[in-house]
Amino acid sequence: MRSALLAVVIVAATGCPKRTADQIQEAHMPHRFENAEDWAKRFEDPARDEWQQPDEVIKALGLPATASLADLGSATGYFSVRFARALSEGTVYGVDVESSMVDYLKKRAETEKLKNLTTVLAAYDDAKLPAPVDCIVIVNTYHHIGERPAYFTKLAASLKPGGRVVIIDFKKGSKRGPPDTEKLTPEQVTSELAEAGYVASSSWVFLPDQYFLAFSRK
Repeated sequence: MRSALLAVVIVAATGCPKRTADQIQEAHMPHRFENAEDWAKRFEDPARDEWQQPDEVIKALGLPATASLADLGSATGYFSVRFARALSEGTVYGVDVESSMVDYLKKRAETEKLKNLTTVLAAYDDAKLPAPVDCIVIVNTYHHIGERPAYFTKLAASLKPGGRVVIIDFKKGSKRGPPDTEKLTPEQVTSELAEAGYVASSSWVFLPDQYFLAFSRK
């Protein structure tokens, strides 16, 4: 599964009927992730390390210890906590739209004494990052985001000059993740982010079930 499987949804384009937040959520999020304690058993399962390879992902990004980073769809903190330890002199934001997940991660950061890890309760149309960051990481969540070009166009304001957006998501054909009908190809991701004003800058191929792509602003 993913570290958060949560959608960030933007209201449909001008001319479409305005929908309530609950209606938008229902259309884009068939499942809720409200009970963080229960989901933690899955998201934090040590067996996940074998295929998710979090330490190798962090190493590949090559961020200095002083970097700032946002983990969008942070859930129970599988990646957020690891990034906070790696970026010991920087700042990490664990961002989620589920208050249960945000509360869980906040308590976890306090328990594990990660003073550089700050939680953020996002809106469906706004990551609500308190400051621009060097890197925005989105793991196993991109395929849940609605109106992606519009969302990522807006998100660009949360990147520092030279900053990167990193997408890790499930490959079609993988037995992990959602059904193939819900998965997106790397080519589609690249095309949608190009529409939002980004250009592909790096990619890695060591993850067995996922593609791993980085983008910067044009």
